[in-house]
Amino acid sequence: MGSTIEYHIQHIIKIPEEIEPALWPECCIYKVPTSLLKVKEVAYTPLLISIGPIHHNKEQLMEMQEQKHRYFHFFWARLSLMNKLDFVHYKAFLELEERNLRRCYQKKFPEISKEQFVEMLLLDTVFIMELFLREAKKWEHKDDYLMTQGCVSKSIRCDLMLLENQLPMVVLENLYDRVVPSNAKKHTRFINLAHEYFRSYYPHQQSSENKFELRKWEKSLHFTDLIRNAYLPKKLSSQKNYPQKECVLRTATKLNESGISFDKVDERCLLDVKFEKKRFFSWFLCLGCLPCCKLFKARFLIPQLKVDHTTECVLRNLIAFEQCHYPEEPYICNYVSLIDSLIHTKDDAEFLVEKEAIVHELGSDQELANLVNDLSKHVVTNSTCYHQIIEDVNEHYNNNWKWAMGTLRWVYFRDPWRSSSTIVGVAVLVFTIFNFYRVTDLLF
Repeated sequence: MGSTIEYHIQHIIKIPEEIEPALWPECCIYKVPTSLLKVKEVAYTPLLISIGPIHHNKEQLMEMQEQKHRYFHFFWARLSLMNKLDFVHYKAFLELEERNLRRCYQKKFPEISKEQFVEMLLLDTVFIMELFLREAKKWEHKDDYLMTQGCVSKSIRCDLMLLENQLPMVVLENLYDRVVPSNAKKHTRFINLAHEYFRSYYPHQQSSENKFELRKWEKSLHFTDLIRNAYLPKKLSSQKNYPQKECVLRTATKLNESGISFDKVDERCLLDVKFEKKRFFSWFLCLGCLPCCKLFKARFLIPQLKVDHTTECVLRNLIAFEQCHYPEEPYICNYVSLIDSLIHTKDDAEFLVEKEAIVHELGSDQELANLVNDLSKHVVTNSTCYHQIIEDVNEHYNNNWKWAMGTLRWVYFRDPWRSSSTIVGVAVLVFTIFNFYRVTDLLF
């Protein structure tokens, strides 16, 4: 009678029999991929304050720990006896959910004990809450240097946006709902307060897209996700992703030479780029510069991109977040890739600035070109929501007749003055030829 032998994995190799998943379903806060860090590490690294476990206890950020303690005292002073009891219950909630909250992070942090993890969450959530409450009534806190010193305030806001410097939104919402006194609340939901704090990072502050809509924002996983939601169009159903073919979009100056106009559009989401042309009229592009002749134009409609000294940091962190969490919905990556295709040189950047498609506060157009070109380095996407635009633009670019019309327009119809001169010249030529034939007819 044969014996049954049971084999275990440790009979073969000395590794643990049970191992945790690489990523839990709850995971939404990531270490920035090394390939992106190598391009510009400073864009992902907090300068003043650490939030959460990734940069916890880093020596260069320890100076702000005292300010966290100070803010904890300020927050505690806001609470009534009942609120303080609610705070005790809130701590119990964190202790109960500690394991699930850890799973929100890509890294495991075995060196941080349960007690340390909960205390870190308490200190960081209270700091953020007190900061947001003070920011909402800044005029009442003129003695607080975090409110009055612009450089410090901007640096903290930037640090709170970084992908590696996040807390799960649920812990902040619970603190706001359970503990914050009613008389301190400006909004009924914490997400409204957070939306207001980060408003300077939204790409279309003056447009209707910036109006707060709870349905759009309430599913934000953390502050980086909140800002990403600000970039997305209201109706994502029309922004379908298609497999990315090996097709390259030409630069802005090249496209302009082929007769494509670049027009700035207002009141539209930054990602809502369009390419418009009328099937019949676009064959006569040379007439497009005449007043009231937009029908004859092939138009690249681009919402204005405003670039300041925080734009690169914001976009890099949104790109990193999409690379890790939204690989099938890389809308920010697609947009940056599109702009990168349009700008290769200083001339391309200068052209788009001239057309007001981009405005910037950088030192030169060359700096703008360098910034845009660096953003897409080591960024990998398998699809693009601009597939149809790229196809339509390339079809136009590769059409010889439209190239000829574009050249004709560039040489003779570049502006109304040159157009009128060309028309007058043609009229004089026609009149001269007509007179010549009339005279020869009379003579012969």
